[in-house]
Amino acid sequence: KYLLNTCDLSLLRFLSAELTRGYFLEHNEAKYTERRERVYTCMRIPRELEKLMVFGIFLCLDAFLYVFTLLPLRVFLALFRLFSLPCYGLRDRRLLQPAQVCDILKGVILVICYFMMHYVDYSMMYHLIRGQSVIKLYIIYNMLEVADRLFSSFGQDILDALYWTATEPKERKRAHIGVIPHFFMAVLYVFLHAILIMVQATTLNVAFNSHNKSLLTIMMSNNFVEIKGSVFKKFEKNNLFQMSNSDIKERFTNYVLLLIVCLRNMEQFSWNPDHLWVLFPDVCMVIASETAVDIVKHAFITKFNDITADVYSEYRASLAFDLVSSRQKNAYTDYSDSVARRMGFIPLPLAVLLIRVVTSSIKVQGILSYACVVLFYFGLISLKVLNSIVLLGKSCQYVKEAKMEEKLFNPPPASAPGKPPNKSQNKCKPSQEENLSASVTSQPVHPKESVVPFLVASSSDQFLTTPDGDEKDITQESSELKHRSSKKDLLEVDRFTICGNRID
Repeated sequence: KYLLNTCDLSLLRFLSAELTRGYFLEHNEAKYTERRERVYTCMRIPRELEKLMVFGIFLCLDAFLYVFTLLPLRVFLALFRLFSLPCYGLRDRRLLQPAQVCDILKGVILVICYFMMHYVDYSMMYHLIRGQSVIKLYIIYNMLEVADRLFSSFGQDILDALYWTATEPKERKRAHIGVIPHFFMAVLYVFLHAILIMVQATTLNVAFNSHNKSLLTIMMSNNFVEIKGSVFKKFEKNNLFQMSNSDIKERFTNYVLLLIVCLRNMEQFSWNPDHLWVLFPDVCMVIASETAVDIVKHAFITKFNDITADVYSEYRASLAFDLVSSRQKNAYTDYSDSVARRMGFIPLPLAVLLIRVVTSSIKVQGILSYACVVLFYFGLISLKVLNSIVLLGKSCQYVKEAKMEEKLFNPPPASAPGKPPNKSQNKCKPSQEENLSASVTSQPVHPKESVVPFLVASSSDQFLTTPDGDEKDITQESSELKHRSSKKDLLEVDRFTICGNRID
């Protein structure tokens, strides 16, 4: 501090002091170092986020291609086993394995909803939407996004209820309304969700074909409104994980919607390749705006909540853990259903709509056309197998880097799920790398009735993000209590909900 007398006060002395006044940033080194690290974190966010997004999009692609490639083959094998039972005799108490029952249900739902979609006129819907005003279409599009999230949140519950009702052991007391009511509920859900996605695709198609592109601009600006609703809220790691899964699902769904829009427009212009270059700038603009909004949103969320960029590698390891655990002998679910629970991406309605659009846009006539369809199907199978192999290898790598192999082989005890596992159970462990490579390539074995299942609870539900470390508690007991409560909160982050930003 400068102590100045009243006689020393003058304008010249004040200007001299302002021009020669100095300061040292090193006196507050910690503060400025933290600010510099925040800048570096924001610079790392785009790369880490896009690595997570690319991995998650390929996971959604794998689950989506499964519906077109392996699911028909699995349904054929299940039906062949069902019809060939009189020839071989009933050796097992079950007519079909639970996975085969679920495959048949998925196939029947897909076929029924496909034929039901023929009663929905796409052209009439297009002209009906095109006749509305721009503001009305903008409001409708926002309502469709909210409805899609609600459908995604409740749809997988309907499908899971159907699968469990159809495969539940019959020795237990009946506590459900029956398989047939659940089946009709599932068919109704998939049909309504497919119509909802069709209206979204039609609205986007109208925006692409509008003369002044005003509707497309308004729809793109709607993404930036998302920044305002997300950035200035408090986020924890598990809530950010929910948002990341939501963004992955939203981005992949937009890619499929853009594909549907391109198919419909190319059909109207007799598959003229020149028109594809007319659509290309608008498609790139939509994708670029979605990517920019996600980067800005996640960058400021991590900045305001002091979350490091390394958290995205943890999220990626969590998604990889789901894939690896679904290839275990004691897997409790199919991977496509696991993706639906984690991200809210349900492939059945989107697959029904895409099949409906492709079959109505492309006419197959002649032997050569059918040969091209067969070759295209084998190409899809090759793409699915190649994508699955690459994803499985990358997932094993991410699981090993996160040191999560032991979670695949050390299930929680069945008697006391609230207590920590006994340390004596971990003494005799086989080589984790050998077990990991062997377990993901072997086929599941149907367990006997008297044997207790190896996995009582979902291992993937237990590890979602690693709990925050370096917590300073007064006593060790309070530290363990806080750790258990953190685990309990993380167990709830197993699916995409409309309340992704809610802090419990």
